[in-house]
Amino acid sequence: MAALLALIVTGGALGYRINLTPSEPLGIWRIQMPEGPYKIGDLVFVCPPPTPTMREAFDRGYLRSGICPGGYAPLIKTIVAVSSQRIEIDRLVSIDGLALPHSAPAARDGRGRSLRRFSGGTVPTGYVFLHSGFIGSFDSRYFGPVPASGVLGLAKAVLTYAP
Repeated sequence: MAALLALIVTGGALGYRINLTPSEPLGIWRIQMPEGPYKIGDLVFVCPPPTPTMREAFDRGYLRSGICPGGYAPLIKTIVAVSSQRIEIDRLVSIDGLALPHSAPAARDGRGRSLRRFSGGTVPTGYVFLHSGFIGSFDSRYFGPVPASGVLGLAKAVLTYAP
């Protein structure tokens, strides 16, 4: 048990993370710093900001405990919009008038509890809008844009399994 704990702590210090959520393949991932600024299409590790919405998400079990402010674990999501882009949410998420595939917001979670969706608007300077194509993903459709300063790095799969 001590050896396993030492391996987890060492791996965490070297930027390795274990993903146990279905938003992306299960397994071992690595945080990698980008060669330039983050851009649309980048799959990233991001700390959820410590907001009341994230606290409710944590209490409902959408977020796990971890190293981020508020005690949350980092999320793995794709950046789909950046500062000054316009977001509208109806049957799908639209970014600057273009529909985002696999982005229909759910009205209820897997336990039948109602979900509030982001009301839409322009992504503020210094923020990013996040998405996962997994139908049950908790992403910016529900919590809106998040500070880009919370992005920890690119998410690179090391040893993963997609069930």
